[in-house]
Amino acid sequence: MTHDCGSDHCVTCSDEAVPMQVDSVGADGIALCGGIEVMTDLVGPVEPGTTLLVHAGVALQLTPAEAAP
Repeated sequence: MTHDCGSDHCVTCSDEAVPMQVDSVGADGIALCGGIEVMTDLVGPVEPGTTLLVHAGVALQLTPAEAAP
């Protein structure tokens, strides 16, 4: 069986997190990044404009620039 994700990179099929910018955040804490819902439980509250490293719809960490004090 083959999967066609429609691009040259698939965040679901690979073990690589990709940077995504938060467009908006719902009352439930789910971030919308480029039309994709991203769970942010592991990184805490985020705001629009924040850049996250995302794998399979889960924010794994803030990008280094966002995490700097």
